[in-house]
Amino acid sequence: MLSWLSSSLLKSKIQNDPYYRFQSMAEIKIAADLGIQIDVNQAAVDDWLRFPGLSIHQAKTLTQMSEFGVQFLCIEDVAAALGLSVQRLKPLEPIMKFCYYDPESLHQIQRVNLNTATVNDLTQIPEIRSVLARAIVRNRQIRGEYKNLVDLQQRLSLPSEMIANLMHYLRF
Repeated sequence: MLSWLSSSLLKSKIQNDPYYRFQSMAEIKIAADLGIQIDVNQAAVDDWLRFPGLSIHQAKTLTQMSEFGVQFLCIEDVAAALGLSVQRLKPLEPIMKFCYYDPESLHQIQRVNLNTATVNDLTQIPEIRSVLARAIVRNRQIRGEYKNLVDLQQRLSLPSEMIANLMHYLRF
């Protein structure tokens, strides 16, 4: 009775907590049986950290690669990116979802790194006109890199509505 109850609670926790970090390959199997999948090409650091055995450094590396346009099409791609053997990652594959996203698609927004973007790069973003783009670059040159959206908003006194619109196009 007790093991059934703990098994049921574990399944419920895995199914209902999107940030639950799997502790074992048995939990990966439970997640797969429940239909849980993580899209590796849209995974954030927190998503990668759900996999047992992946470090924060590895999670950040994979996330940054995706942000720079690298697409993982199979488990071998993820293994190569991490410098690991395919056999080491194979047990995690049942909950990995590999989808291809066309970089030219209108539905796939290419985010711009605010700390490396030129004035021309910034003017390609809706909401950013040349005056604002120059102010962003000038402020970055004088005061250093932007930490996040709040930092951008405070440094340039931008309205919240504009930040809400820009957050889909920027990364740091």
